[in-house]
Amino acid sequence: MTPATLRILHDEHAALAAMLRSLLLLLAQHRREATLPDFTALRAILFYLDEFPEQRHHRKETELLFPRLRQRTAEGAALLDKLDRDHEHSERAVRELEHALLGFEMMGEPRRAAFEQAAERYVDAYLTHMRHEEHEILPLAERTLTAEDWAALDAAFGENRDPLTGHAPDEAYRALFTRIAHLVPAPIGLGPATR
Repeated sequence: MTPATLRILHDEHAALAAMLRSLLLLLAQHRREATLPDFTALRAILFYLDEFPEQRHHRKETELLFPRLRQRTAEGAALLDKLDRDHEHSERAVRELEHALLGFEMMGEPRRAAFEQAAERYVDAYLTHMRHEEHEILPLAERTLTAEDWAALDAAFGENRDPLTGHAPDEAYRALFTRIAHLVPAPIGLGPATR
């Protein structure tokens, strides 16, 4: 039986990948149409990235999963160190991306390319990071951790579930996720599909 922690991480990674790809789809659509994007939708996406993956998802990995793995095996230690560094850097990266978005929104077309390039770098780095977790770290965890480890992790990971994986958001975040769902196009939201 697959531990709940692994299902949660797979679901959160899938939702996050869909959100990141939606960001790039939105930008590509508006670039093709030579129109300015919906800055409210872009701000909502970046706010979500900062609030949920950066503040909650990464912390669960860095503070709970990775230390247990390090206790059980030396295998993967260099990759775990790299993933922890990625987590530290990605908080800064999302803030830099938010700043680039503000520059694009305030300054217009002259700042489009800088924001789009920053967004592409951010998304590429994030997707690569998640591939390492999915293909190397999670299988290592499945092979290495004990039933006791999984019980503790499952309890901790069951809290603060990502609303984009079908779980009700905390009351404080309900309005944000409703807004994202209605602003952002499919596949992640209910807004009009991108062309």
